Amino acid sequence: MKSDDKEFLAGLFRAAIEAADPENALRAHLPSQPRGRTVVIGAGKGAAQLAAAFERLWRGPLEGVVVTRYGYAVPCRRIRVLEASHPVPDAAGLQATDALFEAVRDLTEDDLVVALICGGGSALLPSPPGQLTLEEEVLFNQTLLASGAPISVMNAIRKQVSGIKGGRLAAACHPAKVVTLVVSDVPGDDPAQVASGPTIPDMTDRALARNLVKTWGIALPARVAAWLDGNEGLAPLPGDPVFTRNEVRVIASANLSLEAAAARAASLGVPAVILSDSIEGEARDVARVHAAIAREVAGRGRPFSRPVVILSGGETTVTIKGGGKGGRNTEFLLSLAVAADGIGFSAIAADTDGIDGSEDNAGAFADGQSMARLRNLGCDPSALLADNDAWTAFHHLGDLFVPGPTGTNVNDFRAILIR
Repeated sequence: MKSDDKEFLAGLFRAAIEAADPENALRAHLPSQPRGRTVVIGAGKGAAQLAAAFERLWRGPLEGVVVTRYGYAVPCRRIRVLEASHPVPDAAGLQATDALFEAVRDLTEDDLVVALICGGGSALLPSPPGQLTLEEEVLFNQTLLASGAPISVMNAIRKQVSGIKGGRLAAACHPAKVVTLVVSDVPGDDPAQVASGPTIPDMTDRALARNLVKTWGIALPARVAAWLDGNEGLAPLPGDPVFTRNEVRVIASANLSLEAAAARAASLGVPAVILSDSIEGEARDVARVHAAIAREVAGRGRPFSRPVVILSGGETTVTIKGGGKGGRNTEFLLSLAVAADGIGFSAIAADTDGIDGSEDNAGAFADGQSMARLRNLGCDPSALLADNDAWTAFHHLGDLFVPGPTGTNVNDFRAILIR
């Protein structure tokens, strides 16, 4: 890929991240000072950065604890920062869950709880209900991740197999007021879906969760399935009086970030179009649709005239069938490059939290010559895609995108440039 195209695309990614900067996002949404204590709790891959920003902005006393992914912690003076495993829960996450509940014990109606919630919190806050074990919750989580189900489906099921999700943490804060500040990484920006809503109840119930398991053909571990068949430990509903005083605010989202990227492109003389900020589906299938649009623009100048950069966001999924390495953004990009082989385009696909899958890259770059280069290296692009091994493809090409942890998370970012 031409270096100027790569820099252009990376600049759009940076503009998207800047729009979701924790301090900028929080400044307009600070709650009023309470008469009593201010307790900060939080979870997600950007929770530590949010906590540090909140400390800089808050003028009164505060205390609290947040949990983030290993390697994502930043120093805080008054808020304790814990680290745990993502995307598969571990014992440190279980201890972090206990620490959050301990932080909100014995509160009064004069106290304020500020919940800083962003993507990744579902895995960082394991809380196996009833007699279920952490090992069973880990297996349950791995089963969901490999199922190919969209994030909304996974979260609806998770809420029914948890002691903290689905508003249960907020219920434990009563009678204190809870103000939840959400950095949305879910399609549609429903705050109850982010991190499976530990402080936000919704109308999901056991019957719906069971139907979703059946619809998506998810083979749950036996004891998890048995729990889901029962009625013990039901999640509180939105009408519960314990939530009466609570507030929820979405302070950053994919929509705002895509608009910022579009403005950056326009300032550089390239018109931008936003397809959607809430695209879901199998990553390789979504990529083929994007490739068809790129082919139409490059070949016929429709539905958009050249030059143009096509932007989209959302959260795709990957049904794992092979043994390779990668994530949903690299898989999207490899599928795009296969389908748009030879077309005059350049593209980036990256996770806005800085990590795509299990490796250290946020995503990758590709263009119309990427697959020819890969074949010249002795690699079969289609075989790599079939093995879910997109990381290896872009590693060989030297086109992995590694910005490091960004401190925020507003879902996937995709940009396709057609000169």
